[in-house]
Amino acid sequence: MKTAIITGAARGIGLATTDILLAAGWQVAMIDWDSAALADAVNARKNVHGIDCDVSNPAAVDGMIAETLRHFGRIDGLVNNAGIADFGPIEDTDFARWKRVMETNLDGVFLCVQAATPALRQSKGAIVNIGSISGLRASTLRVAYGTSKAAVIQLSLQQAVELGEHGIRVNTVCPGPVRTKLAMAVHTQDIIDAYHDAIPLNRYGTEAEIGEVIAFLLSDKASYVTGQTIASDGGFEATGVGLPSLRQ
Repeated sequence: MKTAIITGAARGIGLATTDILLAAGWQVAMIDWDSAALADAVNARKNVHGIDCDVSNPAAVDGMIAETLRHFGRIDGLVNNAGIADFGPIEDTDFARWKRVMETNLDGVFLCVQAATPALRQSKGAIVNIGSISGLRASTLRVAYGTSKAAVIQLSLQQAVELGEHGIRVNTVCPGPVRTKLAMAVHTQDIIDAYHDAIPLNRYGTEAEIGEVIAFLLSDKASYVTGQTIASDGGFEATGVGLPSLRQ
């Protein structure tokens, strides 16, 4: 049975991806730093193993990989999904706030891939790093978040080029606006309407829709796909400056 590690697995895209992989016959090491939420998610599922881990801590990441191997014996896939969605004006983003975002969103991806590579070499496994539409196109209030996700995209390319000779594939999935509980709690109706006007499919995505793309890239069906950045965004990246009133 193939084994995947999913960081940020207690909720949202990470949890949806966990369920999709479980349905496909995988076993999953669910990683999160929210111990209570992780315990709830793990207790409701079979063929999973929960591990508390702060992915910005090198020692904790090494321990997480070792525990996954101890429990499951192998690693075939790694989904670097853990991240901090921090939004605010540039002048309000002090260096401590900037570092906090980078440590989780960027350093965490570097550390997890570094630690998992020996096991992934053995399995000729696959890595999916989660970027964001904010790493592909600039927007307001995202100086740290958007920059961290743009860096993840470049880091993924570096990893794909170097690790390909070992049979390890690395791709990036960049979600667009997704209908998560958090987004729906903070997005006003004006924001929702604006997104619907700007997205060619005229709607938010779902966590499961993002998870299906991740699961495909981990699977043997994507055996010749590496070094790619896939925006699962309803066409949001494809749009330029437009006038919603001209749309039919």
